[in-house]
Amino acid sequence: MPKKATLAPIAAAPVVTSGLPPVWQPDLGDGTYQNPVLNADYSDPDVVRVGNDYYLTASSFSSLPGLPILHSKDLVNWELLGNALPELPAAFRLPQPGNGVWAPALRYHNQQFYLYFPDPDRGIYVTRARNPAGPWDKPTLIKEAKGWIDPCPLWDDDGRAYLVHAFAGSRAGIKSVLAVSPMTPDGLHLFGDDALVFDGHAEHPTIEGPKLYKRHGYYYIFAPAGGVPTGWQTVLRAKTVFGPYEARIVMDQGKTAINGPHQGAWVDTPDGQENWFLHFQDRGPYGRVVHLQPMVWQNDWPVIGTDPDGDGRGQPVLRYRKPRVPGPPVALAAPPTSDEFEGVALGPQWQWPANPQAGWAMPNGPQGYLRLYAQTLPADFKNYGLVPSRLLQKLPAETFTATAKLTFVPRAEGEQVGLIMDGLDYAYLSVSSNKGRWSFALATCRNTDQLTLETSTVPVRISAPASGLVYLRVAVRAGARCRFSYSLDGENFEEIGEAFSAREGRWIGAKMGLFCSRVGRTNDAGYADVDWWHVTQLLE
Repeated sequence: MPKKATLAPIAAAPVVTSGLPPVWQPDLGDGTYQNPVLNADYSDPDVVRVGNDYYLTASSFSSLPGLPILHSKDLVNWELLGNALPELPAAFRLPQPGNGVWAPALRYHNQQFYLYFPDPDRGIYVTRARNPAGPWDKPTLIKEAKGWIDPCPLWDDDGRAYLVHAFAGSRAGIKSVLAVSPMTPDGLHLFGDDALVFDGHAEHPTIEGPKLYKRHGYYYIFAPAGGVPTGWQTVLRAKTVFGPYEARIVMDQGKTAINGPHQGAWVDTPDGQENWFLHFQDRGPYGRVVHLQPMVWQNDWPVIGTDPDGDGRGQPVLRYRKPRVPGPPVALAAPPTSDEFEGVALGPQWQWPANPQAGWAMPNGPQGYLRLYAQTLPADFKNYGLVPSRLLQKLPAETFTATAKLTFVPRAEGEQVGLIMDGLDYAYLSVSSNKGRWSFALATCRNTDQLTLETSTVPVRISAPASGLVYLRVAVRAGARCRFSYSLDGENFEEIGEAFSAREGRWIGAKMGLFCSRVGRTNDAGYADVDWWHVTQLLE
């Protein structure tokens, strides 16, 4: 486990976000917490403790910037520091749903942070930073390999280093096995043979996402198995890093409603007296949300969650006492969702589905808005699934309302601005310009990955307001049922279309956000100036 260390002060993110309260609060204020501690799509989480501070990262696939970095003092209240990966290779100029950054591993060694991540089509990368808020080095490809995924390093007591990883069957042609490679002590090169250390086909199919630790002379590999929606947490242990390993299931769903509880990280408290485990639960359109579980050691095996029947196989908790950590009470915190756009950079919660390009969005902090320029749609446009200029963020709770206040300034016929609920199915409410009038419509698209065409409601046409001011809103109810509405005064909202059921994307949850687009191209573009984006408790 991490040793105590002293870090430089954490740099503040160069943005100003809204003071609106979060729509989900895991800290119940009475010494207990409720799961999930991160009620958003931070899939494949890994966590490391450095001194009294905890840092978390997660997979980001082709969303950019990627590799989020979160910070907490108590494992319950988390703030989003930023993102470690500004862009992917040039091939990600257009969206590649499901590709890009798969399960990463975050470690602290030799007074710096190491962040390992896989691209299943390219290999294993590492980036380093002295400060977790950045800047992070340009990623180094330490192993060119197709199908190597989910890397995790271990620096051993004797100075040697190793890297464990899994295989993606879709690329490597093999799966359900784990391997370990020797690594140079600087963490930047692999050498020697890649050794097979565990085959899970018989009892732990689809074993992947390994995390490598050492405790009391044992090497441990924590690894999920059984598949994302229905799997369990497996732990392997051996006296040597190359095995042979014995296996045990240490947590599964049990009698709870928390499906597929697995894939995460073991951490302890600064005094070493308590052990905790963070993992994800797949909630479909809401993504892979993060839970915190108590963990104990029994006969050098971990038991995660509670174990009511005493068989050594734990089950998840929904409510539990908070970790006992040093220092004053920790202030309530949650990753940002609302945004006043008063900074000179986008808030860290916003992502694009491909490498961002200049001119898509221009913050104007001193004037308090974000300008979205209308981007030209491709001539063969089918749907927005492969349009890169969508500004998106994760869903933050089961129920909430998201509202954008913006000024629409079209310069050509057919330009439009929209609020979208994005995924393999999507829906968006848009306002478009046509001969001096505005048209409001709700468009939907099913199975976007199959390049299906959109359908749309009959437009509601009005005279374009001189101010160009409009409010767009989506209300999300239980089951990710969405209703869209618009307003010209911010008080009276008109619903358009029927309820839409949000759907997850490729390995990610649904996302919501804004876009501004046009057909054809001129030497100037219309735009939408977004005054604010507010995420609030569901308004009935």
